[in-house]
Amino acid sequence: MRKIFSIYLLVLVTVFTACDASRQGTDSPGIATPPVSETTIDTTETDHFDYLIDEFADIKILRYQIPGWEDLSLKEQKLVYYLVEAGLAGRDIMWAQNYRHNLKIRNALENIYVNYQGDKTSADWKEFETYLKRVWFSNGIHHHYSNSKLKPGFSKDYLDTLLADTNTELSGEAYEVIFNDKDAKKVNLNEEEGLLLGSAVNFYGPDVTAEEAQAFYAKEESPNPEKPLSFGLNSRLVKQNGELVEQVYKADGLYGDAITEIIKWLEKAEGVAENEKQAKALRLLIDYYTTGDLQTWDDYNVAWVKATEGNIDYINSFIEVYNDPIGYRGSYENIVQIKDFDMSKKMQVFEDNVQWFEDNAPIMDEHKKEEVVGVTYKTVVVAGEAGDASPSTPIGVNLPNANWIRKAHGSKSVSLGNIIEAYNQAGGPEKLHEFAHDEEEVRLAEKYGELSGKLHTALHEVVGHASGQINPGVGETKETLKSYASTMEEGRADLVGLYYLMDPKLEELGQTDNAEELGKASYDGYIRNAMLVQLLRIEPGDDIEESHMRNRKWVSAWAIEKGQEDGVIEKVTRDGKTYYDIKDYQKLREIFGDLLRETQRIKSEGDYEAAKNLVENYGVKVDQNFHQEVIERNEPFKSAPYSGFVNPVLVPSMDANGEITKIEVTQPESFEAQMLEYARKYNFLDENEAAE
Repeated sequence: MRKIFSIYLLVLVTVFTACDASRQGTDSPGIATPPVSETTIDTTETDHFDYLIDEFADIKILRYQIPGWEDLSLKEQKLVYYLVEAGLAGRDIMWAQNYRHNLKIRNALENIYVNYQGDKTSADWKEFETYLKRVWFSNGIHHHYSNSKLKPGFSKDYLDTLLADTNTELSGEAYEVIFNDKDAKKVNLNEEEGLLLGSAVNFYGPDVTAEEAQAFYAKEESPNPEKPLSFGLNSRLVKQNGELVEQVYKADGLYGDAITEIIKWLEKAEGVAENEKQAKALRLLIDYYTTGDLQTWDDYNVAWVKATEGNIDYINSFIEVYNDPIGYRGSYENIVQIKDFDMSKKMQVFEDNVQWFEDNAPIMDEHKKEEVVGVTYKTVVVAGEAGDASPSTPIGVNLPNANWIRKAHGSKSVSLGNIIEAYNQAGGPEKLHEFAHDEEEVRLAEKYGELSGKLHTALHEVVGHASGQINPGVGETKETLKSYASTMEEGRADLVGLYYLMDPKLEELGQTDNAEELGKASYDGYIRNAMLVQLLRIEPGDDIEESHMRNRKWVSAWAIEKGQEDGVIEKVTRDGKTYYDIKDYQKLREIFGDLLRETQRIKSEGDYEAAKNLVENYGVKVDQNFHQEVIERNEPFKSAPYSGFVNPVLVPSMDANGEITKIEVTQPESFEAQMLEYARKYNFLDENEAAE
């Protein structure tokens, strides 16, 4: 999936710091969860809304609202409700994909949390609570962003006491891994350690190497080479009797119980679809989940791209490949969306002018698309999320991923408006003055920071991911650029946005009153975040691993190196603190254009060595003295560097015949209440299935 996570959010950090009765779920052994009425609160009768619900470790938990819910018809509300339930039905798939012991560990920890009757005021218990919340937030025992294994603040002896006191079983590798050094990284991108052997993610058997997996898929041939299938997207690759075998995610395959439940809710959704195009896409998605057939997946994506009418849309299936070190396998996720009519109308200008941006891009003519087709851009209101999109959510999405579908049929881009609004409302201006070089940088950030974030998201998603084309005969980027494909694609889309954020065209299109100052604010914020603020997201001594962090770093470090030669950017040390001072913004725009040209060439030609050199030389390593400086400068600020969300709860009312007559929106009372409620209602996978 083409996602925006942090471009805008990091700007905000420095500017604003910034139940259906028929459900057949199963309860986890020993878990006694309060009913919905005790774990949700109704916020519809008050103008005050508390966005911040919890804060622990490096995490803030926020709420979001669903504005305009009452304006939807009952049929539309049912569609949203069914799609949300379909997403949550597959929640445990994400846990199983992230790590083979996640479900077993989660079940044990939750059983302790619910049943422990001992001292809950002790420091050890508080550490246990924090660890469990971190595990909930990350959908497993590895950090959602750094991919490093979470370290508990309690001892083995204390956990043994909790297990014994609550009659909870947790033993063997699933027990030991909480405390030992095994499976230290969910996603390892250091080739020397083995891309797969060094990764704990559960997409491959523990004895499958990257070379074996890539050789396996190199033998696969699509029926139509012009329309390559997404081999590996919906399966786990394991060795059986020494031979590589795919375990396909489908109704009668791997994760089949959860998938059967997803299908049940999708069938309900298809029955209340807004139009035939939407219904057709849903039928194809159901067929895909039933059969696991990759041709059906492509057929579905084409139908989904064409289903642009109506007020409701969704993202559901195995999509995002960032968690696969070699970029084949999709993580399960779900986002349900309601169209924001006002903001979508305002932002449609990018959709209408996408060809202009392509024609005027500073890339080689042979790499430009003669006709950019089928691009749609909407600002949406999120009504529910699950899997890889929750609790940590993107703020922008562009799909589908297949280059041939994007070229022939177009793509959909969305900005998650109410999620962005929640970030805005929950923030504060605390870090800007510390990391900005001067007061002019502060002024520009305060005036244009929020707008530049929104426009960068739009340009990144609509123009960036839709632009450019691969040369004839060159394979998909996951095949050519391999482990660098994701960060190169995100960097390319970032560079498109950066290049155009200072273009007078934005004034002509009515998007800003001053493109030059908008661009300055954008460039200051991007460099500041890439080189300074985002370092707060990694542990001392670590390299940068996450693809988005890497792309911001290599884009910025390359531009700084080139800019220093002509005095475009200066690295300034003042009172023992480091700042970056941009002296010539127009020249920096040219540098971004040059890097965009080269990045597009790398993608178009499949130049693996150039991608490797760019990322490894500019995007991975961190000066440890500099990193420590940033950490110390941040110590006065208490705001957690990561935020995520609980979901609103859709509560249906039924008549005597079991038909839905009304659906109300309520809010969860707490993060832990929602997590336990989810564990009770959506527990469709055997905890041992993921560990086999």
